[in-house]
Amino acid sequence: MDSKTLCLGVLSLGDASGYEIKKAFEEGPFSHIHVASFGSIYPALNTLVTEGLAEAREIEQHKRPDKILYAITPKGREALRLALSAEPASDKVRSDFLFGLFFAHELTPEVVAARLDERIAWYRESLERMEDCAECSDTWAAGPSFVHGLGMAVYAAALAYLEENRESLINEIPDRTQRMVAE
Repeated sequence: MDSKTLCLGVLSLGDASGYEIKKAFEEGPFSHIHVASFGSIYPALNTLVTEGLAEAREIEQHKRPDKILYAITPKGREALRLALSAEPASDKVRSDFLFGLFFAHELTPEVVAARLDERIAWYRESLERMEDCAECSDTWAAGPSFVHGLGMAVYAAALAYLEENRESLINEIPDRTQRMVAE
């Protein structure tokens, strides 16, 4: 999904600043399904405004720089619907964590254990944050509620797999002295 569509999606939920859009992808309803950086958000917002798909207005703030709020236009809402109607690309998992574990045999058991423990803690914290967000889901439409539930199910399954298989991976890693002898 391109950055313009991601921004239009957030703006379809209500007016937002670039910072608020970024937060929607860091901590909000999109945190487990997509990534959007400031480096992609602000150029996308500028393009949306130029193309008439969004409007920008400045809001004065006391003792702070002016805040720019963006709003989706009717033309922008139609562009969002058109983009959402297109066949989505296949899901791809991009994970430094998984890439590192693929080469667990090159690491010490202690390093692998630390990485696994960090990721287990991350999944627990993420699920806790998502459960807190679930309190709002009573007021959500069917789509957001469904995606939220699927995200929680995926994270819970990943957490369970890591917890259940942690020791077997660590125990399969040859210690450094065995590797030095083999080399």
